[in-house]
Amino acid sequence: MTPDDRALVDRFLDMMAAEAGSSPHTLAAYRNDLERAAESLGSLGQASADDLSRLGAAWAELAPATLARRSASLRRFFGFLIDDGLRGDDPSATLPRPRLERPLPRVLESGEVQRMFEAAEERAASGEPAAVRNLTLLELLYGSGLRATELVSLPRGAVRPGQPFLMVRGKGSKERLVPISSRAEAAVGRWLELVPGGTLWLFPSGKSHLSRVRLFQIVRAMAADAGIAPERVSPHVLRHAFATHLLSGGADLRVLQSLLGHADIATTQIYTHVDSARLVELVNSRHPLATRGR
Repeated sequence: MTPDDRALVDRFLDMMAAEAGSSPHTLAAYRNDLERAAESLGSLGQASADDLSRLGAAWAELAPATLARRSASLRRFFGFLIDDGLRGDDPSATLPRPRLERPLPRVLESGEVQRMFEAAEERAASGEPAAVRNLTLLELLYGSGLRATELVSLPRGAVRPGQPFLMVRGKGSKERLVPISSRAEAAVGRWLELVPGGTLWLFPSGKSHLSRVRLFQIVRAMAADAGIAPERVSPHVLRHAFATHLLSGGADLRVLQSLLGHADIATTQIYTHVDSARLVELVNSRHPLATRGR
């Protein structure tokens, strides 16, 4: 990447951090995408529409999701250049646009989640701090639908006694209310008795908080303890389970969207695929024609 391009990218990332509230992880992904594009284009800031049209061939071996993300990063970058008066034309219309099918989420059955809780509760009964912490993590993942980053970065005082919700800052620095069950509140209260003094975090680790990677490892270990294949389970799978099981229980899709922090209802609608049997049963039992004789 040329020095001029690097300066433009740095300026773009500063804007994304300040105005869009992008996380360090998101900023690193943008930088990587733009650097890879610069390798193929030569000059990123001066690239023409014809130059961008050739990226489809250069990136032919990439997975569709990766190709879509890189194209989106470039479109955002060129939009920034235009908004800041650094460029008068937008060449991004010629970027490759792969057709993507939204993958269906992996979901655990309620019985499998129950087995994870039973195994975690049995370990936590010993009073061993790591086991108590792990049960608390499980309660908050499945009981509140928190994202991994939201969970591990919770401040020590996030869950207050008698307050059935907490405020989290999710994607794009957007705040939302998250429900806290009485079970989760009790688990947090027990864990707080074991948390070392002086820490700012609910789940401390070293000088900071528990990492997402460590949370991933913990969740998989709990799945193995319950006799579930570890590769089937992750923090995000438990978030999916929270959503699908709530929907099966009759939760409104708009309420679910709010609880999950989805900006677009279309993202939430993917959970309806697991509920087709309940929807058919609902039509057969509640539709006015269901009570009429044949």
